[in-house]
Amino acid sequence: MSQVTICPTCGGTSKFKASEGKTIYQAIQDDDLLKKVGQLKKAMEKFKAKADALEKELIALKQA
Repeated sequence: MSQVTICPTCGGTSKFKASEGKTIYQAIQDDDLLKKVGQLKKAMEKFKAKADALEKELIALKQA
């Protein structure tokens, strides 16, 4: 997943890429941004489910 940041030139939302000592900003359209937010929400939901499962397992291990 690419990094998203604010462009220092125009102040718009942009993709950030650094290669060979050069920094490249590519503007993101609103629909691209919404897709990126959706991806982040799905990733957070998966992380939360894993964290909840590990917390339950830890509680069970402490009780044993």
